[in-house]
Amino acid sequence: GDVIHRMLTATQYIAPLMANFNPSYSRNSTVQYLDNGTVFVVQWDKVYLQGKEDLGSFTFQAALHSTGRIVFGYKEIPVPVLQISATQHPVKAGLSDAFMILNPSPDVPESRRRTIYEYHRVELDTGRISSLSAVEFTPLPTCLQHQSCETCVSSELTFNCSWCHVLQRYL
Repeated sequence: GDVIHRMLTATQYIAPLMANFNPSYSRNSTVQYLDNGTVFVVQWDKVYLQGKEDLGSFTFQAALHSTGRIVFGYKEIPVPVLQISATQHPVKAGLSDAFMILNPSPDVPESRRRTIYEYHRVELDTGRISSLSAVEFTPLPTCLQHQSCETCVSSELTFNCSWCHVLQRYL
């Protein structure tokens, strides 16, 4: 995609394993997904690294649960991830989020400058990714889980939040 797309995908991802994979190399290679309403799963099955097909195929998946829980499962990792070259494509595993703001450009008033702010990242130690392993991310409790003033006030969360009677939610 364009530069903005590449910048956003560098900072916004849920990646069990990001590398220079080529799913079209083999007829046996697939990227499949399943959504049953409570879990969304994406599986990379028998995919090969571009130009390094002799290393073997990779099979892994990401499961995003409606509870916020995320599980990365690694079935087949034929080589240590630390040995995968990042020359053609970044090699990452983890979560990252960002947002983009359009600001007026000081030089050209009718144009806008795009600024991407990355505000959260969790990087996995790729040296620990191996066949038949998994990683689970469990979300921390937040203010938004409270549905009443009583549950808000009695909460043990350490955030500096308060109950808003107008919006009927914890802020």
